[in-house]
Amino acid sequence: MSDPAPSESSSKSPSPHSALPPAPKTPREQSPWERRIETALWNSRFLVMLAVVPSLLGSLMLFIVGTLDILTVVGDVLRYYLIDSSQDIHDTLVPDIIIAVDVYLIAIVLLIFGLGIYRLFVSRIDQAEVRYPKHPFNVGSLDQLKDKIARVVILAVIIEFFRAVVDIRFTTPLEAIYLALSVLALAAALYFMSLGHKDE
Repeated sequence: MSDPAPSESSSKSPSPHSALPPAPKTPREQSPWERRIETALWNSRFLVMLAVVPSLLGSLMLFIVGTLDILTVVGDVLRYYLIDSSQDIHDTLVPDIIIAVDVYLIAIVLLIFGLGIYRLFVSRIDQAEVRYPKHPFNVGSLDQLKDKIARVVILAVIIEFFRAVVDIRFTTPLEAIYLALSVLALAAALYFMSLGHKDE
């Protein structure tokens, strides 16, 4: 007696390995031209160094500018209290410091961007991953990089907002109400941003 024919459903069921992509070719299996082209394509990732190096240089310049601004403020304070108090510094002291902090934050944005792009496209930074696995420079994807940069940018915008607030001179009670609503909106934005990263 002959064996029963396999059912249609069982004959069409895919094997567990049919959906897997084919294994990459080894260098010996590739043709010389294919190997050269793929090597060139893979080495093209070093093009991101055109963004990494200027970002790091820009960050360095901003750190220098921010530091010089702080040192200028320190010099003005010492001059005011030790040498000549004829020129009042209280109106410019806080805005100058806020501007320096804002410059530092933008420098940090460029630093995170440059090192994050290097890690994603060129090579991992071994020292950062071994010693400081949760360091901001250790990014696992472009979305994570954008998220970290967005946080620092939001802080920079808040600092810029408070710098503008310091220079405001209110003329009507309605302007004070607008300021209070703006501060409330910023506080709400910071609260919701902290909710999204409370597990980190």
